[in-house]
Amino acid sequence: MTCKSRDEALMAAALSVGSRELGHTWPNPAVGALVVRETPQGPLVLGRGWTARGGRPHAEPQALAQAGEAARGATLYVTLEPCSHHGQTPPCVDAVRAAGIERVVAAIEDPDFRVAGRGFSILREAGIRVEVGTGAAAARLAHAGHIRRVTEGRPQVMLKLAVSADGKVGLAGRRPTAITGETARGRVHMMRATHDAVLTGIGTVLADDPQLTCRLPGMLDRSPLRVVLDAALRLPPTSALARSLAFAPLWVVAAEDAPDAPETMLTAMGIEVMRVRRRPDGALDLNETLKLLALRGITRLMVEAGPRIAAAFLRERLVDEANVFRAPLVLGAGALDALEGLPLSTLDDYLVDAGTEAYGSDSLRIMRRR
Repeated sequence: MTCKSRDEALMAAALSVGSRELGHTWPNPAVGALVVRETPQGPLVLGRGWTARGGRPHAEPQALAQAGEAARGATLYVTLEPCSHHGQTPPCVDAVRAAGIERVVAAIEDPDFRVAGRGFSILREAGIRVEVGTGAAAARLAHAGHIRRVTEGRPQVMLKLAVSADGKVGLAGRRPTAITGETARGRVHMMRATHDAVLTGIGTVLADDPQLTCRLPGMLDRSPLRVVLDAALRLPPTSALARSLAFAPLWVVAAEDAPDAPETMLTAMGIEVMRVRRRPDGALDLNETLKLLALRGITRLMVEAGPRIAAAFLRERLVDEANVFRAPLVLGAGALDALEGLPLSTLDDYLVDAGTEAYGSDSLRIMRRR
């Protein structure tokens, strides 16, 4: 194995380690780190670390602590530039220097203005060899939410759709119906588990009464924060979302002119209500909503909503990734279109294919921003 291929394999392992708490480290990125020493038999992993729930402790000090004194003279593989600023914890670059690390292999620079290459400069000034770029493409995907939040002030948005063979998502009269099979629905629950928050609209809540939790066996505690777009504050206090607050928080985004009485009731239940402007057409301003979510720390947002909201996100070009499940059933001409007022091909306007997966008789098309 060449040095380059060895570095690539170890960075892939660091990325895998870092994904352990993906969706639960916000507002921080889900970083992975390995401390490795070369031996005649090959690389020996001395310590593994990943960003803990809530964002602390960071990956690097955990991996270094696990390695202990053996870290001196070893190599640190890390999926994102070590932080160089004082926050609620000391800078990771201090821990790297103190541990006696000889070489740092990092996937990408951190675009956060508080870091942005400064961490690498500090390490180089300390005499540590720093190499950047191994596994960069995979790291940019893994840290897309963090990158989007610090560079654009909004979360990375993933739109999930489940459509019939003829591009429909419901029966005539906006009546809901099951589209995909159990295997595909299990994949959706895994998607929820790796996102900071899942967003839907009040129309979906009133029609389907969803929980939007991760209900795979043993994974309820991996449920994301739930967000409901509810301009007039119509959320029923008896809804499944309100009844499942013990498992995952619930935020409601209302219009500035929404009545105060429902907010008082929802707040008393432990539901957080926030307000944004309406657009000229009366709908909530999605750009302002995303900026508000980012200010509160959300980096990865899954949109699991009806045709109106799905189409609105696409019209605003706010979708960074789409996961489109397609089932073989046909619902017919009178059934509900997947995107209100838009053809399903709108996805191709600025998203490109990134892969396909099969789940029984259902298929998944993965698309990402060009």
